[in-house]
Amino acid sequence: MKKYSLIVIVSVILQIFLISCKKTNGQERNVRIAIQPSAAFIPLYIARYKGFIEDSLAQKKVSVQWQDFESGPSINESLSADMSDIGVIGDVPTVLALANSTPMKLVGIPARGPDAYAVLTQKQNTAFNSAKELKGKKIATVFGSTGHNFTTLLLKKFGLTFDDIEFINISSTEAETILVSDLADALVIWEPNITRLTEKGVAKVIARGSETSLKGTNGFVAREEFLSENSDIIQAILKEYVRAAELIPGLDSRTKERVAAQLNLSVEQLTTIASIYDFSINITSEDIDSLQDTVRFLVDIGNLSKPYYIESKIERLKL
Repeated sequence: MKKYSLIVIVSVILQIFLISCKKTNGQERNVRIAIQPSAAFIPLYIARYKGFIEDSLAQKKVSVQWQDFESGPSINESLSADMSDIGVIGDVPTVLALANSTPMKLVGIPARGPDAYAVLTQKQNTAFNSAKELKGKKIATVFGSTGHNFTTLLLKKFGLTFDDIEFINISSTEAETILVSDLADALVIWEPNITRLTEKGVAKVIARGSETSLKGTNGFVAREEFLSENSDIIQAILKEYVRAAELIPGLDSRTKERVAAQLNLSVEQLTTIASIYDFSINITSEDIDSLQDTVRFLVDIGNLSKPYYIESKIERLKL
């Protein structure tokens, strides 16, 4: 019996050793990181421009491939098609990714920012100064977006429904045109559009996300297959994200300029917007509740066929 146990123990140790060799001394590995130009992911841009992730993974013989996308849905498509391994996306794309037929896991929360969402009206519109006055107004936002969910929560707060407003579905690229052309009374949009439009003098804020239960929760989502074989790589990425986030208050001018240029912002605007977000990476119960509310919202509008539990889609990694 003792002899058998010894054989088993040696066999297990050998398997662990072989797996370790494969990950560290064998063939080189590669990780494809999908990123989009959102202020919610400022730390990832900092880590990219400073080479933090490449330096951290060099000893593991892991090469890093950065993939630039315009939005969350396109990142989801890339993850589903096995063309990306991990990506940063907003709450709606996160919920849809985790419901995908391709198994995904939520591995971290890159940012929370309820006040990264706002209701804007024309600056010169002195007759519309509060979200209490939404009834009978034309409200424009992107159908199925966090802005849409924010609108839902705001209407509910004041005892209203979508029957009380005229909902106008737009793309985010149309935001300024819709507002200044009087095609809508109000615009529900997110950063960096809020800062751009208000500082440009064409819009004013009449409500922020924090005035409702909206949390503005974003997600770090990884393909489950990649995660199961390369959890050490994902851990390293998350650790370097945290490191980059800690640099924001005293970030050097050169890196600020590069990140600001990537987001089409001035350095001053970048600093202002960064202060809106909580960049702590750990997944909290509040994050789970927030994403569960997004599940509810997407089911209600028909963009998700059935509800599911966010908790079942989480992979907690030690950092």
